[in-house]
Amino acid sequence: MGAQDRLSCANMFLASPWASAANKSQLVNTCVLPGLTKVVFMQNMIANGYEDKRTLQRRIEKVQAWLDAPNLLEADKDAEYAHVIEIDMNEIKEPILCCPNDPDDAKFLSDVAGTKIDEAFIGSCMTNIGHFRAAAKLLGGQRDIPVKLWVAPPTKMDESELIKEGHYANFGAAGARTEMPGCSLCMGNQAQVREGATVVSTSTRNFPNRLGKNTNVFLASAELAAIASKLGHIPTVAEYHEAMGIVNKDGAAIYKYLNFNQIDEYVENAKGVTA
Repeated sequence: MGAQDRLSCANMFLASPWASAANKSQLVNTCVLPGLTKVVFMQNMIANGYEDKRTLQRRIEKVQAWLDAPNLLEADKDAEYAHVIEIDMNEIKEPILCCPNDPDDAKFLSDVAGTKIDEAFIGSCMTNIGHFRAAAKLLGGQRDIPVKLWVAPPTKMDESELIKEGHYANFGAAGARTEMPGCSLCMGNQAQVREGATVVSTSTRNFPNRLGKNTNVFLASAELAAIASKLGHIPTVAEYHEAMGIVNKDGAAIYKYLNFNQIDEYVENAKGVTA
């Protein structure tokens, strides 16, 4: 989840009448870090010659103003809701996938376990740097995995950091096709998977023919896609949990966000730009 997503999710939560004062305070604090990293990132854009400088500067000033006096949206006290949907997350014991070829056809992993796959895609704006660290960890340096794996970080900053951290070595060992950062297969009009392939993908939608002609596409997490690519089939719940053990042990480091205000080269590059 990126900085903007975290802000949006916090706003949606605070717009509900169920948010306690303690939760609101915690969420405001949680949103300060995305604001700080956005300022440094936009200062880097100016330093690197991105246009329009004036627009970026105005945006920096607006974010800085919010950081000086943070506040989030809240629902009106007399707000009415068409539906109230409550989901007890404690009752969800296994991953959920969206099945071919309808993003609304959601099923538990146990319902589709064992399905043979031909290709896997880890990328699109649904992923962040932590998902690629986890995928590399799960691949574990295994060579020549049984399916074609596509890897496309959402930004070149993610790609650069992943290369520095050595994760691309694992992707290379597995024989993965590392794409230029961006949409890649998710776009639907760039590269495509093999015709008729069954695919596990982290993309945003699985409408017919979007990733390739006559394909069957399961939407899943990056972690599940990596495990499936290594096995050649959608894992059982037991296989999933066993594989995830190595990720869960080091989750804090693996899922650390790409915070530009904590990366020396970005901080140094931003110093010459007025906040």
